Amino acid sequence: MITQDDIQQLGDADVYSHDGDKIGAVGQVYLDNQSGAPEWVSVKTGLFGTKETFVPLDRATLSADRIEVPFGKAQVKDAPQIDADGDLSPADEDELYTYYGLSSTDGTLDGGGSNGGGYDSAETDSTGTRSGTASDDDAMTRSEERLVAGTRTEQAGKARLRKHVVTEQQQITVPVTHEEVTLEREPITDANRGDAFDGPEITEAEHEVTLHAERPVVNTEAVAVERVRLGKQSVTEEQTVGGEVRKEQIEFDDADGRSNR
Repeated sequence: MITQDDIQQLGDADVYSHDGDKIGAVGQVYLDNQSGAPEWVSVKTGLFGTKETFVPLDRATLSADRIEVPFGKAQVKDAPQIDADGDLSPADEDELYTYYGLSSTDGTLDGGGSNGGGYDSAETDSTGTRSGTASDDDAMTRSEERLVAGTRTEQAGKARLRKHVVTEQQQITVPVTHEEVTLEREPITDANRGDAFDGPEITEAEHEVTLHAERPVVNTEAVAVERVRLGKQSVTEEQTVGGEVRKEQIEFDDADGRSNR
C-alpha cells in the first residue's frame, strides 16, 4: 500500500503495468485531502514523454523507483485526455472514474465498471489535492502550505597539497680538538745520562714542534622526516532557511451581515 511517507519517492519513479511493461515516468502526484495519502499520479507517455495520462494508485505497489499498477499499458495510455496542470475538475474526475471503473462510494477498486477499480469522486485544488465532494456535508476544508526542507550536495571548493623549499638558519655545537705545547722537565738518571752528555758541553740548539688543530666543517644531508596527506571529514551544522507559504482563511457572514473569521 502506498502511503503519505512515499510521496517524495513517487516523484522519481516509473510506472509499470501489471504484466511488467513500462508505461512512463511519474509527472505529478495527487493527494487525498483527508488522509494525505497519494491517490492519483499523472504518467508521462507518448514520444519523449510529451503526453500525460492519469492512473489511480489504489492497489498499486511501490518498490524502489518502480510503481506497478493493476492496469494494462494500453489501458493507461488510452485514458481520457486531461491536462495535467495541477487541477482536476469534478467533471474530469468523473470521466476518469468511469473509464477505470472506479467506485464512487469508498474510493477503492471494487471490480465494478468496464475496467475495474475505483476512487471517491473529489474536487482538487491547484496543487492536485482533493478538497471535498458534492455529497459531503456543509463543512469546508481549510488547507495551508508548509515548508519542507531538504539538502542537496554541491561542490564547495577544492583543497590542494603542495610543498616548496625554504631556507633557514640553524646552529649546532661541534666538539673540536687542538694541540698545545707543554714543557716537560726530567732529571738526569742513569737511563738518560748518555743522551744528556752526548755532544759539546756548551752549545746552542733549536727544536720545532708542529701543532695540529681541528676546525668545524658544515655540510648538509637530506633525510625523510614525515608523511603528509590530505583527508576530509563530514561536519554537521544547523542553518536556518525560510520561504513564503500560502494558507487559506475561512470567513463567514452571520445573520447580521457581519464578517467573521
